[in-house]
Amino acid sequence: MRILRTPDERFSGLPDFAYEPRYAEVGDGLRMAYLDEGAGEPVVLLHGEPSWSFLYRHVIAELKGLRVIVPDLIGFGRSDKPADPADHTYAGHVEWTRSLLLDHLGLDGMTVLGQDWGGLIGLRVAAEHPERVARIVAANTGLPTGDIPMPETWHQFRGAIQNAKNLDIARFVQAGCKTRLSDDVLRAYDAPFPDESFKAGPKAMPGLVPTTPDDPAAPANRAAWQVLTELDRPFLVAFSDSDPITGGMAPILKRTMRGAQGVEHPVIAGAGHFLQEDAGADLGRHVAAFVARS
Repeated sequence: MRILRTPDERFSGLPDFAYEPRYAEVGDGLRMAYLDEGAGEPVVLLHGEPSWSFLYRHVIAELKGLRVIVPDLIGFGRSDKPADPADHTYAGHVEWTRSLLLDHLGLDGMTVLGQDWGGLIGLRVAAEHPERVARIVAANTGLPTGDIPMPETWHQFRGAIQNAKNLDIARFVQAGCKTRLSDDVLRAYDAPFPDESFKAGPKAMPGLVPTTPDDPAAPANRAAWQVLTELDRPFLVAFSDSDPITGGMAPILKRTMRGAQGVEHPVIAGAGHFLQEDAGADLGRHVAAFVARS
């Protein structure tokens, strides 16, 4: 496996992001970066495609009195980047994340929040290790099995990513936001990727989403659904009001998850797919309140 590592100087001077990264080896000789801020009950914030832990900067600020762990998925942020898209698999990303959270950090009683691919990975980790989980938050995400067609908007997104000769990371993040991002913020999303050779992860991820029932990841996701629908852990559905990609999953999660029953689920107003950018402080306050009351 050929591994690329983004130079540290690419991450200097990022707006509202004066957090010191930490690192762990998670297998295959890969270094995975993460933030570990504060003290208290552990809350894990998992980002998706094509963002990184920078996405959660305004959420972190609201989670006072808690220990906040924010990984960079392999291939993203400050984490190592396998240069071949074939080195990225759904199972591989689940295992790398599990290794960081459970083997390296030894987390127990954790609240797992996932958005976009962070949910596809985090829900799997939670379902496969429920004894280590206290609560779950799903924010603009899902757990596809290929049994239900994905929305046309998602297919358009996948095609745009896979067909891009020069993948404009910042443009794709901006397209998923309702607010206009500043030039400094856009540069922060480009920071992990000095050139196209570093973008194998973002290019590979859309093709790893199960879209047919016979997808290699479908059986594990079906098994995870079975566990999660019966799990008695509190489950918060915190979706935005304007996400054409995952919005349809919100009522399904509220209806099917045992832990979601009797929970007051917020709708984050004025936010798109990347609700952490559009309304990060609002999302953070809802998560903090959810942890406090459950």
